[in-house]
Amino acid sequence: MSYKYICTKQECLRTQVLKHPFVVPNLSIPQLSFYSSPYSILTSSCNMTLGTLVIVIMATLLLYFLKKSKRAVLSQRQQARRGLLPPGPATLPIIGNMHQMVWNKPAVFRWIHRLLKEMNTDIMCLRLGATHVIVVACPEIACEVLRKKDEFFASRPTTFASGTVSFGYKGSVLSPHGEQWKKMRRVLTLEILTPSMEQKLHHLRKEEYDHLVRYVNNTACCGMMPHAKNIVNVRHVAQHFCCNLIRRLVFGKRFFSNLPSSSTNGPGYEEEAHVAALFTALNHVYSFCVSDYIPALVGLDLDGHEQVSMDVMRTINRLHDPIIRERIHERSSTLEKGGEDKGARDFLDVLVHLKDAEGQPLLSLQEIRAQTAEMVLAAVDNPSNAVEWALAEMMNRPEIMQKVTDELDAVVGKDRLVQESDIPRLNYLKSCIREAFRIHPYHALNLPHVAMVETTIAGYTIPKDSHILLSRLGLGRNPKIWSEPLEFRPERHLNTVNVLLTEPGLRFISFSSGRRGCPGISLGTSITMMLFARMLQAFTWTKPVGVKNISLQEGNASLALLEPLVLQAQPRLAAYLYR
Repeated sequence: MSYKYICTKQECLRTQVLKHPFVVPNLSIPQLSFYSSPYSILTSSCNMTLGTLVIVIMATLLLYFLKKSKRAVLSQRQQARRGLLPPGPATLPIIGNMHQMVWNKPAVFRWIHRLLKEMNTDIMCLRLGATHVIVVACPEIACEVLRKKDEFFASRPTTFASGTVSFGYKGSVLSPHGEQWKKMRRVLTLEILTPSMEQKLHHLRKEEYDHLVRYVNNTACCGMMPHAKNIVNVRHVAQHFCCNLIRRLVFGKRFFSNLPSSSTNGPGYEEEAHVAALFTALNHVYSFCVSDYIPALVGLDLDGHEQVSMDVMRTINRLHDPIIRERIHERSSTLEKGGEDKGARDFLDVLVHLKDAEGQPLLSLQEIRAQTAEMVLAAVDNPSNAVEWALAEMMNRPEIMQKVTDELDAVVGKDRLVQESDIPRLNYLKSCIREAFRIHPYHALNLPHVAMVETTIAGYTIPKDSHILLSRLGLGRNPKIWSEPLEFRPERHLNTVNVLLTEPGLRFISFSSGRRGCPGISLGTSITMMLFARMLQAFTWTKPVGVKNISLQEGNASLALLEPLVLQAQPRLAAYLYR
């Protein structure tokens, strides 16, 4: 709507706002003028005072919800007739629990888990704006969500960060339910993460396992200062190992530079930037931004997350794009010359050479960019975090460390390095990693699922479009399920002949299940276990001089160790195994 005159009377303002709820009055000038949408605020925000900006934001919030108020009232009446929502804290009109969420940032997950504990419940409903957010911390209810009624919860929320990281929802992990998600999920499960492809790329993984041992040995033995000799930053090693490995599998190269794969060099500037960007992206997707629940505020960047998301994707694109474009050009040149396909060297080759029914490229550039980014992101956080935490716990429990090394010596011996084929027989090591996944997940909450229809969970009504969050922290530390839940006790998992990292009963979450489950369980198990096994078999780990106990304090805004784990490493195998 356009206005050819200025309303100066209060009644005129009230009438126009009620008729046009998305027209926002600007009260920063004596006379009243109208803007056609909240987004036009951006063009004049630089001239506003802070007080005016607050008024405009509050007006935007109010007017945004006026549009939904009638539907919300009807929905509440329907819920009263059909059943109750899960228990939850008291809400304010319009904003629900949004004020509490904002007050508890950046550690929103800690507030959520305090509420679960205070209310003594395993399922809880928060209302963030107009969105119901259902938190689940009970295995039985989690199974109902991901097993019994999985088809109802197979979508994802749309947010600024998830849309940015997924190139407009072109990939398989963050895309909402629909044809695009189905297409990319098929590509991932039928072309990329297959047993045959896993076997074909085994040599790349083995090279990275060997590089890990050489790199740690060089780092430990070549300290520049006497007090730094044998000192290893475990977090740095673990994170870069995971990134090195997934880069080899996706792009066929460990380094973004032209260093050969045989190099024992550590990460350079570009690799450091890559790791930093990946973990920053992981920490900002679905991180309780205000605009995640009030989309009208996208563009104001009230949390600062929009700028962060764009910055990290600029870094990722700067590093990924040249490789992707070169590979697409290589494919085009081969086709023009009538050459034959030589077979996939890595995951990118598979994506680039896929064809549709008419013989044309199946995937667009944006789809390839999205899927490669999502594969890299999915491989780096959980393995590195679990290994760091397991080692930290074991340093304070030397009897566990002794059992681990005894098992490695008995199963593998000391005259060769542990291999993927040894993993099925390393049950105690796998139990240690399971225990790390249980107590110390990298993310407190699973990626959100969206209810595509109104349904029920545990007898409670779940409105359509609700966000369902399975609590990794609540499941793994639930005292109703685990005795002494905060004690690191690997023996509690030794109840089967072949210990697996997955947990079918969802008593904790290592790899998610269901339609949105992790399709790379086998690869994820190999990455995690080989990182753990190689570090423990090849080196004796001790606390640095002067350190009596390793601090197990978590960060405030994350579940990672507050300080990176730093230990002394001493080679324990024959010298030729480190060459």
